[in-house]
Amino acid sequence: MRIVFFGYQTWGYRTLQALIDLNQDVLLAVTHPASEESYKAIWSAPVEELARQHGIPVHFTERVDAETIDLVSRARPDVIVVNSWYNKMPAELYGIPPHGTLNFHDSLLPKLTGFSPVLWSLISGESEFGLTVHRMDEGLDTGDILVQHSLPIGPNDTGTELVLRGMDLIPGALAEALRLLESGTAVWRPQNKAERTYFHKRSERDSLIDWNWPAEDVERFVRALSDPYPRAFTFYRGKQIEVIDAHLSEARYGGTAGRVIVQEGGGAVVCGPNAYRGDNRGLVITRLRCADGVEYSAEKYFRRGGYLTDQP
Repeated sequence: MRIVFFGYQTWGYRTLQALIDLNQDVLLAVTHPASEESYKAIWSAPVEELARQHGIPVHFTERVDAETIDLVSRARPDVIVVNSWYNKMPAELYGIPPHGTLNFHDSLLPKLTGFSPVLWSLISGESEFGLTVHRMDEGLDTGDILVQHSLPIGPNDTGTELVLRGMDLIPGALAEALRLLESGTAVWRPQNKAERTYFHKRSERDSLIDWNWPAEDVERFVRALSDPYPRAFTFYRGKQIEVIDAHLSEARYGGTAGRVIVQEGGGAVVCGPNAYRGDNRGLVITRLRCADGVEYSAEKYFRRGGYLTDQP
């Protein structure tokens, strides 16, 4: 098929590579210029280098403008394929090809539309996540679904592991979607808008631990924010620290939320919400990192006890 590709970061790179491996006729690769913004730089990959290695023309742009629309129109693609594009596309672009525009979103739509869906799926306690290929429309991740592949979320999975596992779904989902279009057997499934959930872009504030959450939620939060993502952080005796490893306590504890109280299982126990009732599990922190980048055993670092707080 004649394809115009829009993509960025590792998701875009993996999708363009899959198109090349499928021997598709990629007419043009449109990508963003390199960026040092935190979340854009985490999964950086040179889409433009891959395209040029295979003789595919490259167009750089931050947003879809008149020049971009003109380039795509003149290419006369059968379909546009999009993965990891940071700005809204107008109907005059996504409606150009006869098969429309396929967008890749790493969640099981209509759940987790928006940003960082894999991290939010783990933080919010979902039992599975996946990849959806849908037809782009005027909304954000709201178009009719063509292909969906799912994977379970395990009890010890980290956000990084899930992101990488989700990327591995790209080639198979892409091959299936293009096969359905080429064969004329595509069946488009409208999304149930009543089931839609939306998550905003993550910022530094979104990595701050709230000790009023249940320990089960904080434990998932710590696992979700694994390297290379900004780590879950808190404050102890006026200093910011990052929580690197943690697990649920075996015993149940009483006290005040955020209080570091005893040692258990090689770590320091922190009380959660309603701790005064003494019937909740605590969070056992085993490893932490200070602002200077030095990591410490929590068992030794918290010997003086005290409180973890949301500000210095």
